Amino acid sequence: MMHNKAIVLVEDNEDDEKLTLMAFEKNGIANKIIVLRDGEEALDYLFGTGPYADRDLGDKPQVIMMDLKLPKIGGLEVLKKIREDDRTKYLPVVILTSSKEDQDIIQAYNLGTNAYVRKPVDFIHFIEAIKQLGLFWLILNEYPR
Repeated sequence: MMHNKAIVLVEDNEDDEKLTLMAFEKNGIANKIIVLRDGEEALDYLFGTGPYADRDLGDKPQVIMMDLKLPKIGGLEVLKKIREDDRTKYLPVVILTSSKEDQDIIQAYNLGTNAYVRKPVDFIHFIEAIKQLGLFWLILNEYPR
């Protein structure tokens, strides 16, 4: 399951980050993983501002996996900004969250998420979920360039 494009993981919880990285590793997902800690950093990275001002914006991530409950700027607001900008509006965004709120799911889809995945508490299920996400988003999915 090799691919050269990066996966952006926007996650403020270090334990969830470690679990996600471990799940990628266990599934042989060798893409570069860019971990961003909050919504502001995610937007800086995606739009080449702040500390990422010199980033090549032509180098788009394969998929963005993002938590909803983020410091500074929440995941839904980040998603809204991604969809409003022509440079990023087609980037695949997967919401990866522990939120069970129906309202969060509805809002995420209204704002254009590609998928909404609840973080399984059980690591075995989480590894399987990451495997399925990897197969789909890294191998099978086609989206406009």
